[in-house]
Amino acid sequence: MIGIIDYGMGNLYSLSKALERLGHAYEFVSAADKLQSYEGVILPGVGAFGDAMQNIRDLSLDQAIREYADSGKPILGICLGMQLLFSQSEEHGTHRGLQLLDGDVVRFQGAYKIPHMGWNQLTLKQADHPLLKDVASGEYVYFVHSYHVRVKHGGDLLATTDYHQDVTAIVGRNNVFGMQFHPEKSGETGMRLLQNFAKRCEGVLL
Repeated sequence: MIGIIDYGMGNLYSLSKALERLGHAYEFVSAADKLQSYEGVILPGVGAFGDAMQNIRDLSLDQAIREYADSGKPILGICLGMQLLFSQSEEHGTHRGLQLLDGDVVRFQGAYKIPHMGWNQLTLKQADHPLLKDVASGEYVYFVHSYHVRVKHGGDLLATTDYHQDVTAIVGRNNVFGMQFHPEKSGETGMRLLQNFAKRCEGVLL
């Protein structure tokens, strides 16, 4: 069973429907004391970083999520949810994140369209990683974001995309994963990535 963390700022409907299509059982969870009962959890997110962290703290989920990650069970952050896994964000001030991964969330800067919105190609940095099974460089996924992550450790970077610079697209360290794009809205490629994560939750992919 996969737990989808509901803290009031996630795109829950499309994500849950994607898991249904893949044949994986899920539940929405907002109670901190229930988190450990799931084989894997997904942290979705839409909106502002600071508001999201405040909601998470109000539900006492911040420590529960850190403890879940420490348990070794798989956790996946999607879009804003991926950014929340990192050290801090500069969105509307400086806000501390969950600090499961090292890096900062910064705003796109330049004379180009912001937010970054649309289909962009992946460039795999660790093509043999189990999360990327049956996914190739050049495949397209769907992004919507004005802020992006500057990872501190290159080893955490699984894939990038190009939007006037290299942009972090997929990250992973041990059991903690993140996708800046929306896999549930990214066609067959996104579904393969979600399937790979779900199989990791079941212990099929290590």
